[in-house]
Amino acid sequence: MLIKRKSIEADANSKAGPARKKTATLSSLKQLATPQPRKPRYAPVTLSEQFGVRYLHFGTEWVQGAMRISKPDWIELEYAQQMMAWMLFNDQPRHIVQLGLGTGALTKFAYRRFPETRVTAVELNPAVLAICASMFKLPPNDERLNVIEMDALDYVNDAEHHGTIDALQVDLYDATARGPVLDTPEFYKACAACLTPDGIMTVNLFGDHPSYAKNLSAMHYAFDTVISLPEVHDGNVIAIAFNRTPTLDFPALYERAAQIKEATRLPAKSWVNGIKSWQTQQ
Repeated sequence: MLIKRKSIEADANSKAGPARKKTATLSSLKQLATPQPRKPRYAPVTLSEQFGVRYLHFGTEWVQGAMRISKPDWIELEYAQQMMAWMLFNDQPRHIVQLGLGTGALTKFAYRRFPETRVTAVELNPAVLAICASMFKLPPNDERLNVIEMDALDYVNDAEHHGTIDALQVDLYDATARGPVLDTPEFYKACAACLTPDGIMTVNLFGDHPSYAKNLSAMHYAFDTVISLPEVHDGNVIAIAFNRTPTLDFPALYERAAQIKEATRLPAKSWVNGIKSWQTQQ
C-alpha cells in the first residue's frame, strides 16, 4: 500500500511540479530529464494567547499545542498529558522520541523529567522549530536532547533507528488537524520496528473522525496490543500501542500512577481508569 501524505507540506515535497515552457535545447532537455528539487511549502505558523496560555496554530483555529506562560515545562493540555501514559509501564526509559514537535511540551517535559534519558524530537517544518525556541522555551540541543528537522516517515524508515526507542510519541497533524498525516499499516509497522521489544507508542487521534478507525486498524496490524483511552477535549483519543502485550496488573498500575502523580502532578490515576474501562469493553 502506498503511503498517503495529507499535509500540504508533504504534498509539495512529493510533486515535481510543471516545467516552464522554453526552447528545447540539449541543456534544457537534460534539465527536464533530471528531477528538479522543490522548496517545501508549509502551512503558516500562528500564535494566540488567552488566560495566560499561549497556543500554536497552523493558520487555522485548530490548536496544535499550548504552553502556560508561567509554567513553560508543564504539559497544559489533557490529551498531551495522556501521551505520557507509557510512564505507567516504564519508569526508566533510555530513549524517548517525539514525532511532530508542536509546542515542544512533551519534549520539554521528558527532557526535564528524565535527566538520564536521551530525548529526540522530529519536526518537518523549520518555522515550528524556530518558534518553539523563541516562543515556547524549547532548550537548545545538547548531549541528551536532539531536535531535528526531518520527515517523520524518513526517521522511522531509517534502519539505524530500529530497536532503539523505549517510548515513541506520535502527534502528526497538518493545518486541518482532522487526522494524522501518516496513518498506514506500513508507517505503524516502521514505528514498531523502531521500538525495543517492550517499547510503547502513544498516538494522538480524533475519535469522532473516519481517520480514527483507519489508524486503529493500521496499529493493530503492526502491534500486539492497542489500548484506547477515553475521549477528551473535542474528540482527542490517545491510543497506546505495545510491541509486546502487557500484563495489566491494576493494583500495581494504580500504585505506579500514585508515584507519577506525586512526582509530576500528572493525573495518572485517570489513565489507569481509562485502561480498565477499555479492558471491560473487550
